[in-house]
Amino acid sequence: MKPSSSPSDRGGAGPAPGGLFDSVLARGGVRERVDDRAWLQAMLDAEAALARAQARVGLIPAADAERITAACRAENFDVAALGRDAAAAGNPVVPLVRALTAAVTPDAVTANAAAANAAAAGAGPAVHYGATSQDILDTAAMLVTHRALGPLLADLGGAAAASARLAETHRDTVMAGRTLLQQAVPITFGLTAAGWLTGLDTAGRRLAQLRATRLAAQLGGAAGTLAPLGLHGATVAAAFAAELDLAEPVMPWHTDRSRITELAGALGTAASAIAKTARDVTLLAQTEVAEVREGGAGDHGGSSTLPQKRNPVAAVAALAGAAQAPGLVATLLAAATHEQQRAAGAWHAEWLPLRELLGSVGSAAAWLRHCLERLEIDADRMRANLELTGGLLLAERVSTALASTLGRLAAHDLVRDAAAEATRSGRPFGDVLRARPEIDDAEIDKLLDPAGYLGSAGEFVDRALAAYRRPGGATS
Repeated sequence: MKPSSSPSDRGGAGPAPGGLFDSVLARGGVRERVDDRAWLQAMLDAEAALARAQARVGLIPAADAERITAACRAENFDVAALGRDAAAAGNPVVPLVRALTAAVTPDAVTANAAAANAAAAGAGPAVHYGATSQDILDTAAMLVTHRALGPLLADLGGAAAASARLAETHRDTVMAGRTLLQQAVPITFGLTAAGWLTGLDTAGRRLAQLRATRLAAQLGGAAGTLAPLGLHGATVAAAFAAELDLAEPVMPWHTDRSRITELAGALGTAASAIAKTARDVTLLAQTEVAEVREGGAGDHGGSSTLPQKRNPVAAVAALAGAAQAPGLVATLLAAATHEQQRAAGAWHAEWLPLRELLGSVGSAAAWLRHCLERLEIDADRMRANLELTGGLLLAERVSTALASTLGRLAAHDLVRDAAAEATRSGRPFGDVLRARPEIDDAEIDKLLDPAGYLGSAGEFVDRALAAYRRPGGATS
């Protein structure tokens, strides 16, 4: 996008120092791309692109567009002053336009010279020509979103890649599958990781698609007609989008907020995929389970009072970021009803939730990547946990095997009673089964081997990995 607005290109000393909670709740590269300075630069990029687009079609002199573009650097403006002055007009674009106009207007012009030379006003009259405040701020929102999605997608992709490596490495590592938080039947850790992969990859592909196709420039003027530009309105709008490398909409979308709601939904979906994975990690890392743990040296995961603790901090922080998303998504959906040609309040209600949603999901993605890239798997503990119930998690397999001779219901009842007896008495499930004359003792050990009851787990892992690696494919 022109001009470049990466952190190193924005001048000054770079992003502001982090706040008290930022290292936990604003991890990764998104924070500096959605801060006040980033929004200011995006608004200035929109103003500069507007001037260049109008110069393309001859509405303003090319020299004016060049001067405006040169002035549109965030370090030339006082963010705090613009914020204070925004109260009078209800948005920060109005004071920004005044400040930008002053920046491209000669400092001192005598009255006689002004009367004799209309050019004495400099490029001031060309600033913001034909646009309205919402044009600039909506376009800035699209630029900020595009730039923020860069590191967000990189981290989401990194988390997916780590999940893929875990799925491939542990394709056949047997563990207990759990439903309603209770052991159910054997599965593999590869299947668990493949499930993480499909959710993360699907969410990332959707966000990437929106980034490429649905982030559009906004230019409609006061009520969506671009009347000040005469018959050049549509041409300027197309040039404006091209200058910014944003999609060109069919028409201004001042009160059609589907782009915002689609983005909100996709970010919420990404947050849910992140949260599902992080929640699984925290559950599997519990002391009583201990099947995974976060890697890290030094004080990683330490406690302020308990020296023995090794908390899954990265997963916890990912959950904290993702947990903020649903409320922010709901706010953006609630604010999507914009009346007539310009909304009274609903538009303003979008600004902070959009920024916070990008930031919270970005932080969650960065933390999850950190978690999964360092996740340590204890296959021995997984195997030991399979034995905790003395073979009870193979009850379904035993019932299925007996159904061919006893009938499904009779087999179900027999195995249910045997399981209840094993639980009540504390005897191994296999010993209880051996006391039942209906069951062939020679088959019991085979039926109670977890590795022999994995169904299509391996094939599903392979399919998930193949879909993930297929260019342009989808994992769902």
